[in-house]
Amino acid sequence: MSITLDQVTKRYQGATVVNDVSLDIGDGEFFVLLGPSGGGKTTLLRAVAGLTGVDHGRISLHGRDVTHLAARQRGVGLVFQNYALFRHMTVTDNIEFALRVRRMRAAARRARRRELLRLVSLEGLDDRLPAQLSGGQQQRVAVARALAHKPEVLLLDEPFGALDAKIREELRRTIRQVQRELGITTMLVTHDQEEAFALADRIGIMNLGRLLEVGRPDDLYARPATRFVATFLGAANLLLARQSSRGLSFGSEPVSVPHVEATAHVREHEVVAVLRPEEIEVAPSREALKTTFIAEGVVDEILFSGALERLRVRLGDGAAGAHVVRSESSADEPFLEVTRAQHEQRVFPLAQGQAVTLGVRRLHVLPTPLSSFTVCAPTEELARRLAGHALLTELATRMKTRIAVQVEPSLETAEGDAGVGFGGATVIASRAGAARSVEWLLRRGAEEVLVLPENAPSPRRVLIHWSDESARRATLAVSASLLRHVSAEAVYIGILPQSGSLGAQRPLGMRALLDARSEAQAVHGLDMRTELRFGDVARELALRLAESPQQLLILGITDLTELDGRFASLLEEPRWPLLVVYQPAERPRAAEPARAAADLVRIA
Repeated sequence: MSITLDQVTKRYQGATVVNDVSLDIGDGEFFVLLGPSGGGKTTLLRAVAGLTGVDHGRISLHGRDVTHLAARQRGVGLVFQNYALFRHMTVTDNIEFALRVRRMRAAARRARRRELLRLVSLEGLDDRLPAQLSGGQQQRVAVARALAHKPEVLLLDEPFGALDAKIREELRRTIRQVQRELGITTMLVTHDQEEAFALADRIGIMNLGRLLEVGRPDDLYARPATRFVATFLGAANLLLARQSSRGLSFGSEPVSVPHVEATAHVREHEVVAVLRPEEIEVAPSREALKTTFIAEGVVDEILFSGALERLRVRLGDGAAGAHVVRSESSADEPFLEVTRAQHEQRVFPLAQGQAVTLGVRRLHVLPTPLSSFTVCAPTEELARRLAGHALLTELATRMKTRIAVQVEPSLETAEGDAGVGFGGATVIASRAGAARSVEWLLRRGAEEVLVLPENAPSPRRVLIHWSDESARRATLAVSASLLRHVSAEAVYIGILPQSGSLGAQRPLGMRALLDARSEAQAVHGLDMRTELRFGDVARELALRLAESPQQLLILGITDLTELDGRFASLLEEPRWPLLVVYQPAERPRAAEPARAAADLVRIA
């Protein structure tokens, strides 16, 4: 690999701006790091270049550890957004500057300069000053200068940001041709999706300092794993649905949608579906639809954008019952974004205020277990107050999802049946008796329960622990889903009982830590620290949580009776939020008793 990052972390004044980023970039690959401003991508690029240090982790270039080497010793070429040319030097002097520093012979310098000017299509401009060049030409000189000393890696920090659209497109093409001809490993930082799609062999998406997903551009667009990536890479409508062995349902009946198959032997649960604007069919009636019906609506807005027509369709009471979630729309007037090609416009012209019927060609269901939040309280007043909790509203806004309110009088006594089922993660207030309430909710169909103290701040660290290995996968999935939306470090804590020989237990504990981190990375795209402790589980977790007020605990369990006993003190502590993930333990298969018994070893 040309570039290898292992849990690279950078903090400024206690705030984590690059959060445990691990990444491998292959030889000759053009890798684009994409994300919003403030997402941490430029800081990560500067760390690779050696312009800023790291607080944790390791950086390797072509197998050589350069974490603590100075920038000039790393063998990288760097191109900035603002050109950074020497204004008093000619094109020749700018390109040859690094070669003069390295004491290259004049003849070799001239030959290298001519070769580079040919590559960037600037032959004959050797004697011009930067002020005599256009912005695109200046950036080409900056690229040539970065390549002059034949670096092993080329780093580009938003090099097209100051250029107009046409010049930007031409320069992109030039850089891609140069990169392919030289076969140099290149890492580009940008917030422009079009640039990423045009240049990248692979794209990595960063937000809140965390690397969310890495993949081919077409794969990330068609099959994203997270809400942020789905909405950042082009427009996307997010819909809440129910998935079961019967298929995908937006109302009482399942709908048949291509590429979405029924899953056998799965209990019904809420999911988030991504519907791209170009995958929506608009027709005058249900009979005219050629695709699966999803909703009725009214055209609220029509925008002409050249080859495409962009629509905003306000939804009515369609039979499919589609529930659209997005942070910028109200619950009373959900809408879908639709794009239509010119031939569709000609076949069925539309006017503002016109009633239409919508069908869906293709849906993608996100593999995220945290779909929405349902605030649950014994009275309406308490429920409304909890729904306005600062941390909960922050999570819902970043996750682009809803906060539903459900009044459950039986929650106070934790007796009787629930009024209706629970959607998404259930949220309750931290109080005495919270452990019994959590158990009551999980026994009645809640999938996860978040216990929130009244003034809980946004966490800077999320601790993860499961009481049984059977809960590992579910707990990691929920942890990854939550951590994509908070600027917090992730730490898995394995705890072994303090009995017998600690030396004999340590290998077992270390293996569990390695297995946990490996699964988190490979299956859920989550990189996390690991710690091994010895002693009582609840006590050790409480000690770790007491170290800082801005922490949250994610606790995976397989036995509900542990909540009101073993973990009651954690659940009723008003200082920290706690998210309980319940995964019933699987029964060991008779054919593999030894292996099943080993898989059920408690790390507690």
